[in-house]
Amino acid sequence: MPVPMDAFDEVRPAADCLDLLTEPVAAAIRAWNGSVPVHELRYVDTDPAIADTAALVEHHGPWLLEQSANCVVVAGKRGGTTTLVACVVLSHTRVDVNGVVRRHLAARKASFAPMDTAVGESGMEYGGITPIGLPADWPLLVDAAVADTPYALIGSGSRRGKLIVPGKALAELPGATVLEGLGVA
Repeated sequence: MPVPMDAFDEVRPAADCLDLLTEPVAAAIRAWNGSVPVHELRYVDTDPAIADTAALVEHHGPWLLEQSANCVVVAGKRGGTTTLVACVVLSHTRVDVNGVVRRHLAARKASFAPMDTAVGESGMEYGGITPIGLPADWPLLVDAAVADTPYALIGSGSRRGKLIVPGKALAELPGATVLEGLGVA
């Protein structure tokens, strides 16, 4: 079975590409201390015009959809408090915002965070938000299917470039909770 690295001509260790990453992502890779060695996090240069999953899969092949993951920012509200949470699901699924996320946050209401909020609070570009380098106080919800994947193609913090990361590494990120059913068909 192919892995995401097979779709790209040049795959480099992410730690060798820090100058191509947004500062929060670069800082997280510099400080990496998970059980997965940092050299297993890889960077591939991609055209920003095909940063969105559908365009990337159309360009590189449909098999890549099963091995790609999206990170979306959700705002959970209860009373006057809003909690931002990042959710990582396989790209062929969608985040169960009003079920799993809302219940996990004990929120009265949950919805996708406004783009300006997601970008401004994460320090990353829209269409490239990644779970690596998120603000320390954000909960991170990772679908169990993502945690179980050998490698996931994810954003790099900007629309140019992607990271290829073992699912296990995503499950071990600071603040991460692995949840069954976070991603639904």
